[in-house]
Amino acid sequence: MEMSTQHGNSDPNPSGSGSCLYDLLCSETPRWNRGSDADSTHWIVRKETWRSAGPQGRLERFLNESGNGVCADCGSPDPKWVSLSLGVFICIKCSGVHRSLGVHISKVLSVKLDEWTDEQVDSLVNLGGNTVANNKYEAFLPDNLKKPKPDSSIEERSDFIRRKYEMLQFLDGNEQMICPYRPHQRTASSTSQSSSGHQSTQNKKVCEKQPTRHRIGHKFRNSWGRKDSDQHKSTKKSNSLAGMVEFVGLIKVNVVKGTNLAVRDMVTSDPYVILALGQQSVKTRVIKNNLNPVWNESLMLSIPENIPPLRVLVYDKDTFSTDDFMGDAEIDIQPLVAAAKAYEMSEIRESMQLGKWVASKDNTLVKDGIITLIDGKVKQEISLRLQNVERGVLEIELECVPLTQ
Repeated sequence: MEMSTQHGNSDPNPSGSGSCLYDLLCSETPRWNRGSDADSTHWIVRKETWRSAGPQGRLERFLNESGNGVCADCGSPDPKWVSLSLGVFICIKCSGVHRSLGVHISKVLSVKLDEWTDEQVDSLVNLGGNTVANNKYEAFLPDNLKKPKPDSSIEERSDFIRRKYEMLQFLDGNEQMICPYRPHQRTASSTSQSSSGHQSTQNKKVCEKQPTRHRIGHKFRNSWGRKDSDQHKSTKKSNSLAGMVEFVGLIKVNVVKGTNLAVRDMVTSDPYVILALGQQSVKTRVIKNNLNPVWNESLMLSIPENIPPLRVLVYDKDTFSTDDFMGDAEIDIQPLVAAAKAYEMSEIRESMQLGKWVASKDNTLVKDGIITLIDGKVKQEISLRLQNVERGVLEIELECVPLTQ
């Protein structure tokens, strides 16, 4: 490409991979840290002022910038959710579709409910916000295709969002081939003519539509998502939307800690936890060499209309072989959801106990799971005895989040 030729002499990387516009838009280095800006006193002052506000304050300030005050996909006002990987502010209805794309395409966070770091805000700001993202992902939006509106159906939202971010149908043709995924580092042999042609073919393959088949622990799928089968690839659009359902709320799961977990690596384990709700799954980080790991990691899942049990699975991370199973359990979240709905319809404001899930031989509870109302939040603390394994207890905190947040 002509762009690669123009940058070939100045780019320290002989492959010219830095010529991709994606690298400029999605650079992990904040704009104010680049050499040309750091030399300016004006930029230094802006950097210090920006930093002093803290990550949450900076996020709120960025939300108030032009273009970010409405959902990037349907135009709903006052969006409370963010796709961190795509750099857009979105409404709660569109956030459900974004979750169904998988975190490899769209990682969804809440403006209010999640704790943001400076690095996450830097990453979001560097992507430019809704206006920049829409100029990129809607560059060639057909005249006969209308964007969803705030009152559009799930089917309309899902069809548009998948075409926009997953299939990349509205990108410029050249950018679609080169920029959606970071190019792999090239070897010295790529300087030859034949290797360059081979590399070009590989880049095109990388940028083809990536498979989204659900594999637990690897893809984060929402209950709006498509059916988990290879057959989906050959079905029509109407069939791909058949499994979509409304969701009634969100559940915030804080995986607190594990106690006396099973040994899988000689004398210890490298445990992590997978949470699955319907077709969705999310995963905690891996904690190395620890049978009593403390995660304190919060993860979010959408609650489908027909509420399935929340599945909890623990695995030991292995580098060169399949991860080892370390136990599982199921949580009935319907009592928590029922309590949250009852609270929303009531005028109760003081903290109190709303109910409980009673421990018995028919479930995996170590003790009763008390449902409480604390500071306007409906929560439940649960201690689970892991099943299908020799030992192990997992402590989890649940919070039912209404759709208004």
